[in-house]
Amino acid sequence: MPGIDYHELRQQITMCEVLDLLGFQPTSRRGPQLRGPCPISGCRSTSDRSFSVHLARQIYQCFACRSHGNALDLWAASRGLDIYQAAMDLCHVTKRGIPSRAPLRNR
Repeated sequence: MPGIDYHELRQQITMCEVLDLLGFQPTSRRGPQLRGPCPISGCRSTSDRSFSVHLARQIYQCFACRSHGNALDLWAASRGLDIYQAAMDLCHVTKRGIPSRAPLRNR
């Protein structure tokens, strides 16, 4: 498996982009914070405000299913993938190259 530069990928892909890909429709907005229904498959939330996103900080949290993290974490949770698979899938869906990390040199 190729080494992925997760830090670089998290810099390239924004929360807004992932929310758009997931079809998220906020029910309220206060500055950089959005609220709405949780886009994660399997979340049993009945509230349309259980999911919170802070766009300036690029983080999310669902108060119903307890999922939280950054845009890559959200993509992984919503697709039921591990982080490596989510990174590969997200790069494919967004038509981006996979940022690879430099191999470690032997000393």
